[in-house]
Amino acid sequence: MKLDKIVDSMKDDIIKAAQELVRIRSIEGNPEPGAPFGSEIRRCLDKTLDICRKLGLKTENFDGYAGHAEYGEGDEIVGILVHLDIVPEGSGWSHDPYGGEIADGRIYGRGTIDDKGPAAAAIYALKAVMDSGVKFNRRVRIIIGCDEESGRWACMKHYFKHAEAPMCGFSPDADFPIINSEMGILIFNLEKEFEQNKDSSCGGLRIKRIKGGSKVNMVPDYCECVLEMKKDFTDRIKKTVEYMRDMQNAKLELEMENDECTIKSYGVSAHGATPEKGVNAISQLISCISKLPLCTSEGTGYINFLNEHIGMETDGKSFGAAMSDEISGKLVFNLGTIDMDERKGSVGINIRYPVTKKGKEVYDIIRSKSSEAGIKVIEGDGQDPLYVPADNFMIKILQKVYEDVTGQKADLISIGGGTYARAIKNAVAFGPLFPGKEETAHQKDEYIEVDDLMTCTKLFAEAIYKLVE
Repeated sequence: MKLDKIVDSMKDDIIKAAQELVRIRSIEGNPEPGAPFGSEIRRCLDKTLDICRKLGLKTENFDGYAGHAEYGEGDEIVGILVHLDIVPEGSGWSHDPYGGEIADGRIYGRGTIDDKGPAAAAIYALKAVMDSGVKFNRRVRIIIGCDEESGRWACMKHYFKHAEAPMCGFSPDADFPIINSEMGILIFNLEKEFEQNKDSSCGGLRIKRIKGGSKVNMVPDYCECVLEMKKDFTDRIKKTVEYMRDMQNAKLELEMENDECTIKSYGVSAHGATPEKGVNAISQLISCISKLPLCTSEGTGYINFLNEHIGMETDGKSFGAAMSDEISGKLVFNLGTIDMDERKGSVGINIRYPVTKKGKEVYDIIRSKSSEAGIKVIEGDGQDPLYVPADNFMIKILQKVYEDVTGQKADLISIGGGTYARAIKNAVAFGPLFPGKEETAHQKDEYIEVDDLMTCTKLFAEAIYKLVE
């Protein structure tokens, strides 16, 4: 096929573009003029738009919130929505998370699969269609966001205040073949202020502070707790830690110094949409300290509540929030962050709920259970579910493209993740992860296979071709 050959001729440029973007640590930082999400994200946006301009695309920067690159003619717009912001790298990498290194046919680095590699693929896919000589009866607009990972999507909110919305589109930020169903998303905190226990005669362990997790939409891979000992509980603590290691396969470290004890919990990071693929370091630590002789206090009660109603579960069952439907499956519950001291406790929760349910329905359950323990629910950002019926014209096009290029059946699937497909009507998630391939987004040693990057580019090029002809 003509487009295949054009894409193949661009291989070195596609890889180079992906590497250049990965080498920018575009994690949310302090807002600056023209850089609402920090200077590094702005630098990554500038770099991406520069690549697009050099390829002959018309670009525009929307105050550092977002940008777009466009080609074609016509009143209607086909949108391809990508993002440049990334989650923190976490720990345990065997490759430089910002090196863009190639090893064993893979490009390694934070953002390679989520979502800088797919962004590079989309840009060069559009360039391939341009070079094919096809007449564009619609405009194709690559919309570049900078605030996807936070869940707030301030980038998209700002962008669509100033730019026309596409009539259809896709977001290469999830799985192949085609995702036409995305669960609703809730982000909130469970907070409680503690009355100070004036009784200095407590003979147990006092919780001085607990800190863990970096993003609410990630399974935390580290958490630590500092306990104050009024009596020598060294043996009891050691036995409890050993029990957790032996019976629950927990990875815990113990440090003793004078009258303080620090317990460090190590988990396995994963995307908040698939917490069952990780090991929650916060939940693991809470389970451990709940077995210790803690002082009677509101802080202890708060920890016991979390252990009893969340624990290591990822379905919300003990909270009374378990629910499911035939389209999207079971509710997903992730305890992503904790920040607690002697005065206040706060945990960040990320829930993905079935597409046939309502966010209010879930919140009512959470509030009912939390209020019984004097815990406040502080609502954050959320997203309504997405569902595009199977007979939608764009889905039919993408199915044919996928089957023609890969030779595989283009089944429709549902996910718990939230993609930019929600930002416009008639949009779905389309790639970049192929069936059966390892999921490394939000994990250590994130990578994209070079061959898969090229196949993505070919799929996006064929999709653009069909949508503009």
